[in-house]
This record gives sequence, structure tokens and C-alpha cells, in this order.
Amino acid sequence: MRKLFRFSQVGLVVLLVVFTMGSADTAVRYNDLGHKMMCVCGCGQILIECNHLGCPDSDRELAELRTALSQGKGDTEILEAFQSKYGPTVLAAPMLTKFNLAAWFVPPVVLLLGIVGTIALVRKWKLRTVPMPAASQVHGFDRIRDQIRKETEI
Repeated sequence: MRKLFRFSQVGLVVLLVVFTMGSADTAVRYNDLGHKMMCVCGCGQILIECNHLGCPDSDRELAELRTALSQGKGDTEILEAFQSKYGPTVLAAPMLTKFNLAAWFVPPVVLLLGIVGTIALVRKWKLRTVPMPAASQVHGFDRIRDQIRKETEI
């Protein structure tokens, strides 16, 4: 009898833990998704942290988020639904799409390529050799230089 009572206690604890884990998972997802979205009232705050008086939108958005979570929708599906309803500004950070990745990574790559190209061009110009004057011009230069030295002697 005691063993049966002990097994029923253990079973009750296990059931309680299993059900609590599911609600904790939903609470964690609610918190994470609430931090990934912005309030659309224009306050510029994260949705779950929007706390100014009289906010007309945060309660409605949070209710929609709770409803979507209770329906078992995935995180990406919820974020896409909010984005399609409220526009891309509802997301605190842009979703990782090919265009967004290109918009973030292409400009720095182009800048670095421009810097490397400029350095290579300047080095090429710097290493260019200047042609020396012909020998006949050098002879005339020596004669003029000697004349200047004679005339400027003290």
C-alpha cells in the first residue's frame, strides 16, 4: 500500500513537471518573441517592454502574440504574420533573407575592394620610372652650369 502511494506521488510529480515544462516553454517563447518585435504605436520600444500610459497598440499586439502561441504556430511563422500585418518595422531586427544579407555585407566588401584597388593603383603610379633626359641635353646643361658658377664666384 505504501509503495502504491509512493508511486502515485512520483507519477503526480512527473506529470506536474511535464505540464509545467510546456508552459515554461511557452512563456520563454512569448518573452523571446516579444523582445524580437517593436511596438507599432511609434514609441520606439520593444513590444514586451512598451510601458507608457495609454499605449493603444501594445495590449492588442501582445494578445495576438498569445493567441498565435496558443495555436501552436512556429516562431518564424508568427514573425512573418506580424511583418505582413504591420510591416517590416514591427521587427526589432530584420529577418535573415538573401536581400537583407546582401544589404548588410555587400557595402563593406565593396569598400574594402575599393581601398585595396586604390592602394594598388597608388603603388603602381609610385613605382613608375621617370625617363632620363637624352645625353645631348645633359652636355648643354653642364656647359650652362659651369658658366653660372664662373659668373657667381665671389
